[in-house]
Amino acid sequence: MNKSLSTTPQSSIPNSRASIPAPQSSILNPQSCSTIRIAFASFIGTAIEFYDFYIYGLAVAMVIGPVFFPNSEPAAQALNAFLTFGIAFVARPIGALLFGHFGDRIGRKTTLALSLLVMGASTTLIGVLPGYHLIGWTAPLLLCLLRFGQGIGLGGEWGGAALLAAEYAPEGKRGWFGMFPQLGPPVGFLLAVGSFLLLSQVLSDIQFRAWGWRIPFLASSVLVVIGLYVRLRLSETPVFAKALKSHQPLRLPVVELFARHSAPLLLGALVMVVCYALFYISTVFSLSYGTGTLGIARPQFLSMLCVAVIFMAAATPLSAWAGDRYGRRPVLIAAGGAAFLSGFLLEPMLSSGSILQITTFLCIELFLMGATFAPMGALLPELFPTKVRYSGAGAAYNLGGILGASLAPYIAQQLVLHGGLSWVGGYISVAAAISVLAAFFLRETRDTELT
Repeated sequence: MNKSLSTTPQSSIPNSRASIPAPQSSILNPQSCSTIRIAFASFIGTAIEFYDFYIYGLAVAMVIGPVFFPNSEPAAQALNAFLTFGIAFVARPIGALLFGHFGDRIGRKTTLALSLLVMGASTTLIGVLPGYHLIGWTAPLLLCLLRFGQGIGLGGEWGGAALLAAEYAPEGKRGWFGMFPQLGPPVGFLLAVGSFLLLSQVLSDIQFRAWGWRIPFLASSVLVVIGLYVRLRLSETPVFAKALKSHQPLRLPVVELFARHSAPLLLGALVMVVCYALFYISTVFSLSYGTGTLGIARPQFLSMLCVAVIFMAAATPLSAWAGDRYGRRPVLIAAGGAAFLSGFLLEPMLSSGSILQITTFLCIELFLMGATFAPMGALLPELFPTKVRYSGAGAAYNLGGILGASLAPYIAQQLVLHGGLSWVGGYISVAAAISVLAAFFLRETRDTELT
């Protein structure tokens, strides 16, 4: 704000509000930015980032093993590929703290743009990375490095997008606004699955494995340009702008976070576990098992996943509305309890070989994933004060990823080999039980003032 205005006595200004320049005051006025534009900006970035993240997960289930670990047995190829999948989840909390530091110090807008750029560059470079046959073990090493870069970028994305929606949300609508970043994952997943499905239809299996799988990675560069254009046109959130006027940013937000807010950080991470377990068991592991063990054609299984992810998208607004109406905790406890029971369905439905039963199981799991995931867009930002909110929300979200998803496909593969599918169902039930217990210990945050 112009200094001369801020130091002029109020009585000497006949209409002080009218005299403030519009571009400056618009930063502090939530109504000056179109709610549609804010919702779209929080949604588009997460959709692009999760598209980037999911195409790697799908590639792991179909092609990463043979391309980058060709000298291994098929089972070892799958395990090695799943391990590279988990690397990004280790990187995500690091990205959350790195970008959270700058998001809490310099603002949400710039930090969100940088996280999108890191993610897009890593994904595009995977698309041009030579395989093992050309550069030997350098190929999987570079793959791991780029996968780490994907994790760093996504680690900074979600927290900022959730804050963008929550800190602009009207009173009583924070859960609904927090839904828009949560719609990014199902849309990103549909884009990812749709791209691989299209390639499966127009390319032979040899062409797909030779070069076709790289096309979705290269397409990320176009999507990132669109996302950056939308993000850079935004103003800073009113809550952060107000905080900057009242106090200086913390020098090291992460120190404050761990010193004073470790309990909500841990509980926030634990309540996220079931979301990740449901999603990655239903997609990455199920795709690998369905095509590899059950012999279902890849295009057919991808089509089944496209149907199922629509149920995830449908559950998102329902759960977000319920969170505003009844509170975050009741919704999470109810959805988590249903997820606990769903673990008992995995073995009979997935092993049936019936396309209808398998598709129904995928729909149930992804619907429950949407129901447990939607409230997080409001809950995690509400757990932390403004000065550490970016760091806290992002770190809780991504620490939950380490616990619930980083090794989920790998563990599921091992459980199948040593115990059978029923053990994988038990993995889902245990993850759900952890999240339900965490929700019991969390305070209700629906009426928390973000300022």
